[in-house]
Amino acid sequence: MLPQEIIKAKRDGQALAAADIASFMTALADGSLSEGQAAAFAMAVWFNGMDRDETVALTLAMRDSGDVMAWPDLDRPVADKHSTGGVGDNVSLMLAPIVAACGAAVPMISGRGLGHTGGTLDKLESIPGYDILPSAARFQAIVREVGCAIIGQTGEIAPADKRLYAIRDVTATVDSVPLITASILSKKLSAGLGSLIMDVKVGNGAFMQTIDEARTLARSIVDVAGGAGVRTSALITDMNQPLADCAGNALEVASAMEFLDGGKAGTRLERIVMTFAAHMLVNSGICASLADAEVLAHEARASGAALDLFGRMVRALGGPSDFSTNWKKHLPVAPVVRPILAEQDGHIAAYTTREVGLAVIALGGGRLHPDDAIDHRSGFDAILPIGTKVARGEPIAFVHAADEASAERCARRYVSTVTISEEAPPVSPVILETVS
Repeated sequence: MLPQEIIKAKRDGQALAAADIASFMTALADGSLSEGQAAAFAMAVWFNGMDRDETVALTLAMRDSGDVMAWPDLDRPVADKHSTGGVGDNVSLMLAPIVAACGAAVPMISGRGLGHTGGTLDKLESIPGYDILPSAARFQAIVREVGCAIIGQTGEIAPADKRLYAIRDVTATVDSVPLITASILSKKLSAGLGSLIMDVKVGNGAFMQTIDEARTLARSIVDVAGGAGVRTSALITDMNQPLADCAGNALEVASAMEFLDGGKAGTRLERIVMTFAAHMLVNSGICASLADAEVLAHEARASGAALDLFGRMVRALGGPSDFSTNWKKHLPVAPVVRPILAEQDGHIAAYTTREVGLAVIALGGGRLHPDDAIDHRSGFDAILPIGTKVARGEPIAFVHAADEASAERCARRYVSTVTISEEAPPVSPVILETVS
């Protein structure tokens, strides 16, 4: 069937045959499909959706558009995690080395920022020399030698998804359950996983705005991955405030290094990282219970093993050899850093979290177009969690910017994202539900 006929069928709400989906993805990967056709297809799916069989077919077609890895002689289970994206979500940077230090292999294929959300690859590119696009052979060699590697999609890995991913970002078709499911799983299945844990975020900083939407996506991912033979579970987590105490690429790498060095104790970030580590260790068969797994994960951090492993991964991928001990020397720093002050006494009661992410983009820390350059230095840090008591004139965050004008403009924008109330608000749990 011609590409335009496939687009027309989906535009008209018809279910697509697996063979037609496969031919469309092949054309997308080899460049014979135009960007306009790909955008039209994405919009048709956004409006009309896909059933489970179509989503499975789309996932497998994207996976099979490139190389599919295998680990026949690896003496450790292959596990991974993925997040649907949020603001201040730097979990992967800490989770991969912690789980690898506990005995799993973690070949993590990550993405760039989508919409208002930050991307793991954009964060890693804050590290001088870090190669986010090694060959598949080098990627596998590093996973075998180090235990984990976090990279992007090379031309060899799910190229159909790589092209569609960039188009979705600029055509308002990010928040489609079938497209999200297929995009995530095509990359993950390409890595030859034995198990997967999903972080499906919900709230005003997530693509899924309601718990029902999050459940739908979680169930879609669990069902499609399970049908492909990958043991998968999903946690639905809160994204009604930034997860880390910062948002911005180099700032989130710095936060991750502080975490791996024993910091951030008692935070929502710690709760998520350790819970996801525990699920990965149980799903992969390393631990029999979540309680035992969480103890093992804490030991990997406390001993310094996870921090050392992160440094080895950076070195293997071309970054500084002393990054784990001297990361402050290597990460870029914005020339303008200024406090953002509370305008009244009270408690941090709410965030319009999506707007925080958009404010990072306004500082240069994200993209409006696929080929935009990123200012990795920019963003916000010292972000206060909901429930924190503040006094008028006290800092509620710091803005990191390229110049004074940007700092002033985005500081005002940040203030508009924060609600301060007289009464202390109820604090929601960070982990809401499990889908398995």
